[in-house]
Amino acid sequence: MTDVENTGERADQGRHTPWHTMTVEDTVKELKCDEELPKVGLTSAQAASRLAEFGPNKMTEARKKTLLERIWAQVANVLVGILVFVAVVSAIRAITADNSDDIVTNWIQVGIIVGVITVNTWIGIVQEGSAEEAAEALKNMLSSDALVVRDGKEVMIPAEELVPGDLVVLGLGDKVPCDMRIINSSNLACQEAALTGESVPIDKIIEEIEIPDGGNPDTTPLGDRCNMTFSATLVAQGSGKGIAISTGDYTQIGTINALVSQVEDKKTAVLEQIDTVSKYLATFIVLCAVVTFLIAFLSTGLSVIDAVAIALVAAVAMIPEGLEAIVTVTYAYAVSNMAKENAIVRALPAVETLGSVTVICSDKTGTLTQNIMSLTAFVTSDARFKNDVNNKARVNTNFVRDDTFLAERAQHQKGKGRKEILSAGGSTDANRKKKLSSFHYGVDSEAVSSTHGTATEATTTDEETPAAPVVDADTGDSPSTDFIKSALAGGVLCSKCSLGEGGGREGEIGNPTEISILRAAYFGGVDIDTLKTDAPIVNEVPFSSEYKFMATVHEPVASVDGDGLDDKYVVHVKGAPDRMVTLCSHQAKGGDISNLEPCDEKYWQEQIAILSSHGLRVLALCRGSIDKSSITPDEQLGQEFVNARSDKKWLTIVGLCAIMDPPRPECVDAIKEAHKASVRVAMITGDHKDTAIAIGHMLGIVDDKFSDALTGPELDAMSDDDLRAAVMTHNVFARASPQNKIRIVKALQAEGQVSSMTGDGVNDAPALKAADMGVAMGKEGTDVAREASEMILADDNFATIVTAVRQGRVVWDNLRKVLLVNTPINNSQGLSVLVGFALGLEETPLTAIQVLYSNLICAVTLGFVCAVEPAEDGIMNIPPRRVGKRLIGRYLFLRIALGTVILTGSVVGASFWARSLGYNLGEQRAQAFNTLDFGAMSVTASARFAYNSSIHPRIFQGNPSLWYSIAIVAILQMFLTYTPGINNTIFGMEPMDATQWGISLLFMVAVFLIMEAEKAFRRSLKAKGVDTDDNQDEFIFDEHVEPASAGTKLLPPGASNLNLSELDK
Repeated sequence: MTDVENTGERADQGRHTPWHTMTVEDTVKELKCDEELPKVGLTSAQAASRLAEFGPNKMTEARKKTLLERIWAQVANVLVGILVFVAVVSAIRAITADNSDDIVTNWIQVGIIVGVITVNTWIGIVQEGSAEEAAEALKNMLSSDALVVRDGKEVMIPAEELVPGDLVVLGLGDKVPCDMRIINSSNLACQEAALTGESVPIDKIIEEIEIPDGGNPDTTPLGDRCNMTFSATLVAQGSGKGIAISTGDYTQIGTINALVSQVEDKKTAVLEQIDTVSKYLATFIVLCAVVTFLIAFLSTGLSVIDAVAIALVAAVAMIPEGLEAIVTVTYAYAVSNMAKENAIVRALPAVETLGSVTVICSDKTGTLTQNIMSLTAFVTSDARFKNDVNNKARVNTNFVRDDTFLAERAQHQKGKGRKEILSAGGSTDANRKKKLSSFHYGVDSEAVSSTHGTATEATTTDEETPAAPVVDADTGDSPSTDFIKSALAGGVLCSKCSLGEGGGREGEIGNPTEISILRAAYFGGVDIDTLKTDAPIVNEVPFSSEYKFMATVHEPVASVDGDGLDDKYVVHVKGAPDRMVTLCSHQAKGGDISNLEPCDEKYWQEQIAILSSHGLRVLALCRGSIDKSSITPDEQLGQEFVNARSDKKWLTIVGLCAIMDPPRPECVDAIKEAHKASVRVAMITGDHKDTAIAIGHMLGIVDDKFSDALTGPELDAMSDDDLRAAVMTHNVFARASPQNKIRIVKALQAEGQVSSMTGDGVNDAPALKAADMGVAMGKEGTDVAREASEMILADDNFATIVTAVRQGRVVWDNLRKVLLVNTPINNSQGLSVLVGFALGLEETPLTAIQVLYSNLICAVTLGFVCAVEPAEDGIMNIPPRRVGKRLIGRYLFLRIALGTVILTGSVVGASFWARSLGYNLGEQRAQAFNTLDFGAMSVTASARFAYNSSIHPRIFQGNPSLWYSIAIVAILQMFLTYTPGINNTIFGMEPMDATQWGISLLFMVAVFLIMEAEKAFRRSLKAKGVDTDDNQDEFIFDEHVEPASAGTKLLPPGASNLNLSELDK
């Protein structure tokens, strides 16, 4: 049981209470507080009592591993146990030996073995991911102080002292200190993107949220609980007050912290397979050692201690001491390459996991999209202008006339009625009863089929109206900067927002949707500051969600408003397009305010539907004029100034602003690359369904096969089996909560998929931990997401994932090549002792020091060649390997066996050859030693290419480390063979003559040619369709993986009250 769960009576603190469905009065009663709480807050005594009852407002820290536990996790395996046993025996032999050379040799052997264990343990500890850092990052997101009302007075207290029932005061820029039920809102809106996925601030209300009869309150997405604020989110505008309902571990972010802390890290496939290989090797090593002991003791008449020593030499020879180090080098090299491509890997084995991913689950906001609300199109009465939101040059050519752009309803919306489109589109406020839309100017879908306001009969027509005819002469032209300034003046002047530095986000103030118009004008070449100075606000009608528009009164500017307005004020009105159209008598033809014509209301209503069908948010820019004598600057204007004039239709509509958070342009190509590699991309977002589908279409995620989307509440209503079926037929999941994301990941895993989760927000952290591969954003992402992930994208570029997937596949190929190099070397060392004895040698052909040297120096050096081998052609044209595939497949196993037989035969054969020529034991061991290591060079040179022949000029290209490694090994061999003291005292061998070198080189060539002949045979098999890649066909070492059986429990359903069950990867 976790610390979070083991909190006695506090465990029910707000967790299962549907606060958003309760009135303020009921909330106060549920918290067992006085009726006067909303006015005077808690008393100091009540606060102290509740602090003792509920505990401080902070999150429980997960238990950290001790250093000894970390060390034990690294050394607790069979192979290390064998090494320790050999080291102990060697130490005993050193203590009991009479010969000084034996004493030195055995102590050196002990030192080498201890060094190997120490280095490998240190590497493992350093590379181990740190789950505790995720919890620290979450803690750092919490507010340090809070302004509360206690004893009737506002006081600032440490946030840790907040308790359920506290009356908290919120102001612009504040970090929300706990989960709260709002009881007072003065234009209050909170930025909750990191928690809910909403890309714009969410307006806060006081009224309770109504739940349909029979509905489950828990399925209401966090983003739709508009009468609540959540810990660690930010106040983006306005001010307000709220009653604390949950603190510490029981807040939404506290729940996420518990999930992050409880998700257990799972070894990647390669680490599991290395463990499996180690177990097989351990069994094989023990068997060979026993057979060697029996032959040495029974056939040669050696003493027990000498026979044991020889058996241990065989054991040491076959233990792959260097394998773990070279695997780490393979990962480290890949990590270095990926870092140059802006992919930062936090855990080395995660690289390999990327290469086997079959589904990438990505957050939308800030990951697939830019997280910048942008004006993408401006629609006038007879023209459509496309805005290049990605060009940061301030030029009018950012706007280009394209009358085919967004001129028809989105494919997935064709055939639907206008009301249905508007009810679900990006501009809607539908289905948000008693709460405000996150889009202030949302279309009132109910008005589409009613006689709301002054809507004419045309408004209710449900047939599609074609777009205005294309004017060929103007297509592709860019409007002048003066046109852009005049057309967008309503969005610039009718606004209290401010752009960030250089038109960017840093330092911007105001609602992102409104800022998008300022940004479009700015990058269209308009001098925003000068325009505002030339046309100051004389008076205004402030925005209200009740009437959904804002109006400002200005002195006329000839370059913007035209001539003939000397005795007039110009009124700019920006608002919900469905309401604005009904107030317009005229339209500016082509957006030209000096050329008016009667308003075609039916046309405009259809354009609203078209733009909404693409998931766009739509704002109408209107303009009118009034006599200067009709108002005074200090007069307080209300909504009737616009809505209740004697001439009801008095405005002129200039155009519609189509606004969205656009896809990253590079993501489109990246997703194509992913599909080419047979990798699915799924989008999981907190945004609206139709907006998500529209973005999915643009990205290529939604197509004929994956044509629809599911919402969080729909997922909550599904059984685990239904969900498993759904995740295989849908690529888009909207209005998703943190638990929805985890259930999706778990459902994919239950279907045998290897899932990656990409995200940037706090709400993504549990799914990042639960996924096979968690990928976080580095620039826009939160610390929580970064610390919960295995990889971070430094450039927040989804396309970087494709590079990472490619590098992951390279790592898999290179690890197989490393095994092909290292395993035959290790095996042949031990088997040379066994086979040598079996065939009649009286002494071991290799000494223990020679064996350890070959393992640590020769194998690691030559293995490094394959660790840094570049990708072979076509690596991204094949599907991901089948789930359960092991590194050692059928054909790699045969290649390893062939290499082992060849090297063993070469070493033993060379020893017998040298003995037949009359060379002594030291010279025979030198012969075996050099034959082994030069033969290993041949295996390495052949292993560089899995299929292509190494008898080709390509052997000299692409990877110079081959020749550096061969040179190093050859020089060391010469040094060890001819240096007095080292060769005889430590290595137990003597110098070789030319004849012996000829024998070694002959075997070296033979090994190379045999390995190449086998490769040529495999090429012929592959041409016939045989799976020589070991990618799909099942082998004895492979794990037979079937999808989880029906009825397997994933996670408890329910989107909001997350049950803190332990989550395995």
